[in-house]
Amino acid sequence: MAPGGKSVVDILEVSAGPKEPQTAAQESIPKQIPILGLSDIVIFPGMIAPLLIESAEGGQLINDVVAGNRYLGLVLQKNAEAENPTPDDLWEHGCLARIQKMVKGPEESVRILIEGLERFKIKHYVTLEPYLIATLKVLPVKAEDSPEITALIRTARKQFERIAELSSSINEEAKLAILKHENPGLMTDLMVGNLNVQLDDQQSLLETCSVKERLNLLLPLLSREFEVLKLGSKIQKDVSAAMSKSQRDFFLREQIRAIQKELGETDPTTSELNSLREQMKAKGLTPEARTVCLKELDRLQRIPSSTAEYTVARSYVEWLIELPWSQSTPDKLDLDTAAELLDAQHHGLTKVKERLLEFLAVIKLKKHLKGPILCLVGPPGVGKTSLGMSVASALGRKFARIALGGMRDEAEIRGHRRTYVGALPGRIIQSLRRLQSNNPVILLDEFDKMSADLRGDPASALLEVLDPQQNANFTDHYLDVPFDLSRVLFITTANWIDPVHPALQDRVEVIELPSYTQTEKLLIAKRHLIPHQLSEHGLKKSQVKFGNPVIKRLISGYTREAGVRQLDRQIASVTRKAAKHFATRSRAKPITISNQWLTDKLGPDRYHYETAEIINDSGIAVGLAWTPSGGEILYIEATQLPGRGNLILTGSLGDVMKESAQAALTFLRSQAVALNLKIENVDKQDIHIHVPTGATPKDGPSAGVAIAAALASLFTRRRIRSDVAMTGEVSLRGRVLPVGGIREKALAAFRSGFKTLLIPDRNRNDWREVPDEVKKRVKVHFVKQVSDIIRLSLLKWLV
Repeated sequence: MAPGGKSVVDILEVSAGPKEPQTAAQESIPKQIPILGLSDIVIFPGMIAPLLIESAEGGQLINDVVAGNRYLGLVLQKNAEAENPTPDDLWEHGCLARIQKMVKGPEESVRILIEGLERFKIKHYVTLEPYLIATLKVLPVKAEDSPEITALIRTARKQFERIAELSSSINEEAKLAILKHENPGLMTDLMVGNLNVQLDDQQSLLETCSVKERLNLLLPLLSREFEVLKLGSKIQKDVSAAMSKSQRDFFLREQIRAIQKELGETDPTTSELNSLREQMKAKGLTPEARTVCLKELDRLQRIPSSTAEYTVARSYVEWLIELPWSQSTPDKLDLDTAAELLDAQHHGLTKVKERLLEFLAVIKLKKHLKGPILCLVGPPGVGKTSLGMSVASALGRKFARIALGGMRDEAEIRGHRRTYVGALPGRIIQSLRRLQSNNPVILLDEFDKMSADLRGDPASALLEVLDPQQNANFTDHYLDVPFDLSRVLFITTANWIDPVHPALQDRVEVIELPSYTQTEKLLIAKRHLIPHQLSEHGLKKSQVKFGNPVIKRLISGYTREAGVRQLDRQIASVTRKAAKHFATRSRAKPITISNQWLTDKLGPDRYHYETAEIINDSGIAVGLAWTPSGGEILYIEATQLPGRGNLILTGSLGDVMKESAQAALTFLRSQAVALNLKIENVDKQDIHIHVPTGATPKDGPSAGVAIAAALASLFTRRRIRSDVAMTGEVSLRGRVLPVGGIREKALAAFRSGFKTLLIPDRNRNDWREVPDEVKKRVKVHFVKQVSDIIRLSLLKWLV
């Protein structure tokens, strides 16, 4: 390769004829020789090899050498990637060579045929431009003759002969020429040139002048090359033998089949197929499935059992036979027992339990009822998934859970077609085969978190699954035979119903699971969570005692959620620390968890709920908001300041909430006279509305009445009652429109100490869902107009 790294060795051939290269003694060598760097080959004396020079500098060097005495020095580069090698990039030792032939190629490329002559060592470089020129010292070969040298030469020849027998790259002519060579030094050089040896090892051999030392370096390389070729030959033989064995086994199986046929015996494949036929008869397949199965069994009879097609067809037949076409689990129809089981495993959830008991009652009266499709919607941690297992226990049916979260492939529901390698049925058919029942309870978890991509939309595949009028003939792509899913009780769960496809919403019966109240969480912790965690951590009830105040602090101070999942984790943390206490003390006394113990072990409270405060100024109102973790109270603050009539809104408010504030202000300005509001100098006063906890994003229309009340208080200079909280949307006509989350908002108001609650009149029905303990302690007013809000919330005297 020429300097600059742009040249490559096109072909490497070694001529090992009986002629030896001319030595320095035979021919006069110039004092100064051009140096050509090589990146991927080491030239030895006696080698004849073609080189391809592609760089402009290398081309100029070759032209000058050919025009002169045709001598040049070939030196290996230390860095093969060096584009313009300097003296520091080259080794000191190289090989003196003579150009035998030169052929010019396209684009300044040059092909040369060189002959290696002598080893040399560079004394110093004379010039660096346009190419390297150096003075050399030719290294004479140290001729040695001893019994040890003779033994080394014989060993090297024997090893090389064994290598030549295994290697396809060494032809017979080269092999004989090398083995019969009388010059031991030249013989070692030619051996190296015909071996697959690392460049560093080749350079070491080139730098070694002593024939004895060179042979000692060469023998390990010969041994390694022989072992590599031997291993490669063994691998090739094993592969060929495996292929031959496969063909041999095929012919032998055919012969065995022919012999068994002549003797009247049945082969194992026939026995296996007969067994599958017997299983098919006992399974009670549908007529269509039976026809397809018999057709596949007949085809298996004609296919050699050693083929891949046989395995695929046999797997398909096994899937058909092993499905529960007529197998079902008898239902437990004792309504009282089912009600007791549901009550024991889940606190509250009255609507869900009532709906399931209704389903049981109908089954009891009508045996063959298509399963309803229930969708449990609620915040995380309220027990949607575990409720599915409780339903299966109450009905006495088998249970399977299919996680839909993140599913984006339609084949997960409907299966893959058999034309694909490794095809399988969908998750529903797989669950039925595993359960061996055609009427289980299948929970489709995280119903609202499916997505779609180029592989299809799982929601579209569920349209047939979740339609009681269509799923009696559900066809999986793999089976390609209808299977009746009408007896399966499907229960889906979701945190939100809005992301679910409208067509799927139409197919399910939505049952909303509300968030738990603090009292309900207290009962759940005492009845379920604490006993479970004590048992899981090897503790007895008598060893660790939880008081109600401690549990309430865990609920309010260390968790903020609608369900009880975080509460369960906090209780587990407490029991782990208690377990460590008992494990490190042999006679530890029972622990009574106290507030101080919680502070020491779990740290200070992590959450702080807003509480009712005494309002001492105008322009402040208390609104209510719904969050996934329950209800919250919001303090709305409004003030006036000199300006240009702008409305300033702060507190990380969303677009809907900003529009609510604008609507409330517009209504109050338009009805200022009717409402006795003193709104003066509108163009010279800015109004600033702020909702504290600005780092938390807020949005929605339900703070409209609170904003209107805060503005009315600001304009009239009358304070709002400190014990009043409110929620509702405001229209431009001053109507109070209904909002959602009344139950959670009422709980938040109750928890924060508010005594009076103002909610839209059209939310009367939602008030029925509020727990009785809240109804007893919180007085509610149903309002229709903003004027009602002003009348009920503002005090009569001025600030």
